[in-house]
Amino acid sequence: MKKLNQLLLLLSVMVFIGCTPGEESEMKPPEYTIEQFLQTESISGSSFNHDESKILFSSNKTGIINTYELELATGNITALTNSEDEYARAISYFPEDDRLLFTSDQGGNEINHIYLRDLDGVIMDLTPDSTAKASFGGWSYDNKSFFYTSNARNPQYFDLHEVDISSSEPGGEEGLYVTATLYENNDGYDVSEISRDKRYLALTKSVTTSNNEMYLFDRETGATIHLSEHEGDATFEPQYFSHDGKSLIYTTDLDNEFTYLMMYDLESGEKELVEQADWDIWYSYLSKNGNYRVVATNEDARTVIKLYDKENNLVEIANLPDGDVTSLNISNSEEIMSFYVSSSKSPRNLYTYNFKTAEIKRYTNALSEEINENDLVEGQVVRFNSFDGMEIPAILYKPKGLQPGEKAPATLWIHGGPGGQTRLNYSAVIQYLVNHGYVVLAVNNRGSSGYGKTFYKADDLKHGNEDLRDCVESKKLLAELGYVDMNRVAITGGSYGGYMVMAALTFQPEEFAAGVNIFGVTNWLRTLKSIPPWWGSFREALYAELGNPFEDSLSLYNKSPLFFTDNITKPVLVLQGANDPRVLQVESDEIVEGARAKGVPVEYIVFDDEGHGFTKKKNQVVAWEAIVKFLDTYMPAETVE
Repeated sequence: MKKLNQLLLLLSVMVFIGCTPGEESEMKPPEYTIEQFLQTESISGSSFNHDESKILFSSNKTGIINTYELELATGNITALTNSEDEYARAISYFPEDDRLLFTSDQGGNEINHIYLRDLDGVIMDLTPDSTAKASFGGWSYDNKSFFYTSNARNPQYFDLHEVDISSSEPGGEEGLYVTATLYENNDGYDVSEISRDKRYLALTKSVTTSNNEMYLFDRETGATIHLSEHEGDATFEPQYFSHDGKSLIYTTDLDNEFTYLMMYDLESGEKELVEQADWDIWYSYLSKNGNYRVVATNEDARTVIKLYDKENNLVEIANLPDGDVTSLNISNSEEIMSFYVSSSKSPRNLYTYNFKTAEIKRYTNALSEEINENDLVEGQVVRFNSFDGMEIPAILYKPKGLQPGEKAPATLWIHGGPGGQTRLNYSAVIQYLVNHGYVVLAVNNRGSSGYGKTFYKADDLKHGNEDLRDCVESKKLLAELGYVDMNRVAITGGSYGGYMVMAALTFQPEEFAAGVNIFGVTNWLRTLKSIPPWWGSFREALYAELGNPFEDSLSLYNKSPLFFTDNITKPVLVLQGANDPRVLQVESDEIVEGARAKGVPVEYIVFDDEGHGFTKKKNQVVAWEAIVKFLDTYMPAETVE
């Protein structure tokens, strides 16, 4: 969700690209179908079982996300859930046997439940309240229980619960495991971390999207200590309690552009710098026995991970495969580590590393067998100066095989948010667009995360204005490339990016040849009033960034495309999930009605079994194919007589 209309200042464009201007690329690859692209698996998660012979993970191989287990010795993969309607995303094995937990919702409504799959394959809903959202919070250090948060008591706030799994069979009311409430949340806090002895909870509370507070709650004394007293905007995010329970490690950007690691001593109250970088330190965690520490940094749209031993020495791992190494998970014995490797042209694949033998082993081949990876395009980080001189980062994808003098159509790709970031990750739809001849420029306009807090805050209360002007200014970069047909430049985006599409078509109606709105906000007044109840603790932060619908109604009216559909002159495609709890279907219904009343070409597709994001392959096929067909239809190449 993140920005209206001012005079554009013409500034020079600065572009940093890896190839020489005018350099011609390789042969044009074959065009692949969207079905071929979506034969690629999307894989995530990596929970080791009790004897570390298996890994639990999620895959959408069958067309919908299900839970699978991988036998490390043989490489055999077995489906443990076979859902055909709703995703069944893996959470974790039990610590001492092969029972497991997974999560699911209903049709994308985001009311997640936690499910148990027992040893005999029987599945039980452990959080059966149909109105309550539940999130897994990890295992206790003694392996006798797990934690989860739920808003069953109060729809706005999440309480912390502990589930006793020490008995071999479920017990208690309704056949469920015995559950105790560890923390009743009446003040809008979020529980971030739990100490190993369960005495301390690290809590956060949102103030704005750029400012929050951090607290330490002592369950023994009932005392709450404010750890983050500060002036100005700063963020604080607990990462983990130390193995000895004496300190809390957290990230903050206090008095700095980027987040860094700090340590708080629970006894003395002293704070000490742990690690700092020239980019955001994204997260950090400790292995089970404290012998390894993982630190991940968000470096210019890529994830860079460092691994330290107990003495704080950097652990070097030889012969790592090319690509970004992400999602490190160290087994409880600390003898094996799982991780993923991916790039902008290669989807995530699962690997393991053995600390004793130094062996690296790959277990998955996620890319469709029908696609040659060499036919895909690597994203390039580029930059340009916007209307006010602010440097804006973006990721450029150039189709292969463009001939000298050939001009290709293009589309901007605008991420969700507010405050999202397009990263150098694999995207089937982006690769599909590029494979079908479209230049794609993914703009990380002001307000995007990952580039410092000044950049992140630069669009606050300016949505549909300065962030949109960044997108318009990015066309100068495209023009300077020399191979883009500037009469065929579209704008595409989802959620906040979908808002940017409709803002462009209403507030800058002649700048883009067409727009693709994927479940985008079009009426801020309604959207901000209909925030899901479980966002209660975050509501005021959103109001501070976007505007309060009860106090800033005129401002929000003026940045809502729905009220300016008379300005639309260009074709638009709208894609929407019927069960979307964030951007209600009525948002898309009404913008479509308004655009059609203007007489412009409008195509509209609603998926009855999706929410805020399309998780089922059958729907992705329809959605992504519709985008290319729409752009081909309404941005056709000129016919040469």
